[in-house]
Amino acid sequence: AQVDPKTLAILEYAQRITRDATSLTQAEIEELRTRGLSDEEILHAAAIASYFNYINRISDALGVELEAR
Repeated sequence: AQVDPKTLAILEYAQRITRDATSLTQAEIEELRTRGLSDEEILHAAAIASYFNYINRISDALGVELEAR
C-alpha cells in the first residue's frame, strides 16, 4: 500500500519496537523527528505499538484463541 512518508516512518518505528525495542537508539528517535514526527507523535506510536505487543503476548501466554465467525 502506498502511504505518506510520515506514516511510513511510524510503521517502520512500530516494526522496530516489535522486533527489538532494546536496540533502538537515540539517533533513530532523532531520525523520526527529521522525518516530521513530533515528540508527542513518537510517544503515541511507541505506546500503541507496545500495547498491541503486550496484548498479543498475554493472549498467547493464556492460550486465547480467536472465535470462529
